[in-house]
Amino acid sequence: MNIVILQQAFEELKDAIAYYEEQQSGLGLKFKEEADQHINWILSNPTVPRLRKRSYRRVNLKVFPYYIAYIIRGETLWILAIAHGHRKPEYWINREKGIS
Repeated sequence: MNIVILQQAFEELKDAIAYYEEQQSGLGLKFKEEADQHINWILSNPTVPRLRKRSYRRVNLKVFPYYIAYIIRGETLWILAIAHGHRKPEYWINREKGIS
């Protein structure tokens, strides 16, 4: 399976890493490592998380209050967002438009 991380999701990842690193040295790296672990888990188990409205799936990070939202189209897994779980719910939902 191929993976594509939308530019907006990549920017969210970078912003979260920078934020946590600013809070405490090394914490940004821990966030990145946890996100990477969950992305690898998603690649190995793409259909395990249940489908949510509008056919996206979501995996919550364990330590940080973030989740990874993604869709599967054919043989490609598209990461739509790496979003904070308590801010602006589903602000990213329209990102799937144009993905076939």
